[in-house]
Parts: sequence; structure tokens; C-alpha cells
Amino acid sequence: MHGCDQPAGYRAPRSRDALNKYFWFCLQHVREYNANWDFYRGMTPGQIEAHIRADTSWNRPSWKLGQGSAAHAFSEEEVLDPLDLLKGAAKARARSRARQRREEDSRAEAPQALKYPLGVLDLGWPVSMDELKTRYKDLARRHHPDTNGGDRKAEERFKGINIAYATVRAHLVATAGRDGMARSA
Repeated sequence: MHGCDQPAGYRAPRSRDALNKYFWFCLQHVREYNANWDFYRGMTPGQIEAHIRADTSWNRPSWKLGQGSAAHAFSEEEVLDPLDLLKGAAKARARSRARQRREEDSRAEAPQALKYPLGVLDLGWPVSMDELKTRYKDLARRHHPDTNGGDRKAEERFKGINIAYATVRAHLVATAGRDGMARSA
């Protein structure tokens, strides 16, 4: 400060855009400078609000609770547990692998036109209309673009699920008509 003979041992930021560049003052003048300094000077209320919101998440992107990549539920099958600390997770994984093999084997018996759609829906063959509807509702809820923040990959997956559902449903309705059984779709 001009005319001050005290040692300048205290720093104060030059501006909000240059917080790592400093003015150096004596104790009396740094107190005076800090008392008059306003970080938000020159900003509109909207800019101030946006700055405060960005600071609450450390200027990192954030998502609503239950969305984003961490939204799926915890599964013991995804955890490697060679010491069996989770007590039975290895057995559950073995059962899961056996179930997947059975589903793959049963998918092999499906009509050729339904193998890919059943794979998209992750269903085995034979499948009932109720199983198909339940699986479709679950997948539609999980991959709908509105629940995934407009994600393009989720939208494409949702389109594939719709096509697969329509294909399998049409086959089941046609088969039910031939067999003389009335099924609702």
C-alpha cells in the first residue's frame, strides 16, 4: 500500500478470476482490503446462483439419486470372493452360471426367427405371454430414455427391446390362434 512502512506479510487475492495471484499487505491493510472485497461484485443474481450451485458439487457433474452408472443394485455375483467371505456367493454364482447355460440351451430350441429377439429380452424358450410382458415392462422401465436422462445408447437399446417384444408377441399370438387358445397381449 502506498505510504505504508509495515512489512507486507499477508496476502489477499487479486480477483475472483485469479485467486492464485495475490496482493501483499501489512496486517492493517489486508484487514481493510478483505473487509471491502466482495467475491460476487459485478455478477447478476442468476450468475451468483449458478456459481453457488456449481460449488456445492466441487464443479463436477452430478446426477439425481438413482441415476447414472451407479444406479444398478449391488450384486454379490459381481464380487470376486475367493475366501468366501460373503458366505455362499460362490454357490450363487455357480447357480447363476448353470441357469444361464440352461437358458442358452433352451434358446437353441426356439424358432430361428425368435433366437435374436429372445436374446435381446434375455428370455428362454418356451416363454409365456405373462413372462414376456413382465420382462418387457422391466426392461422398458430400466432403458427408457426419460429414466436415463436422454442417453442415446439407452434410447437405441429401448428401440431394440420394443422390436424384440413385438416380434415375440406376434409369434405367441399367431401360435395361440393356431392352437385355438385365446391369449391377451
